[in-house]
Amino acid sequence: MTPYVVELVEGVAGHQARIDDVITQISREWALDRMPAVDRNLLRIGVYEVLWGDVPDAVAVSEAVNLATDLSTDESPGFVNGVLARVVSDKALLQSGGAPSEEESGSSVAE
Repeated sequence: MTPYVVELVEGVAGHQARIDDVITQISREWALDRMPAVDRNLLRIGVYEVLWGDVPDAVAVSEAVNLATDLSTDESPGFVNGVLARVVSDKALLQSGGAPSEEESGSSVAE
């Protein structure tokens, strides 16, 4: 494994409770256990990269959306993009331990 893969695995595992909390709050209509496993794990990696990683936010979102396009359902790219767009939008608040804003996500980062 490359050092970056190790960083992602360890980073997601180390922050999983917070990552899952963020995903759950943003995707109110979808419980984590109802999401396709691919989507759930792409979101975990994407949230980690946006909140704690060194890659630009747009790159993290774009990579997650591209993987969802290749590996998951037809609806998955839009869902992954919408959740991660909210994470990017609320990044400063989320990094300080706050909850995501209540507004609906209408923005798109990866387009």
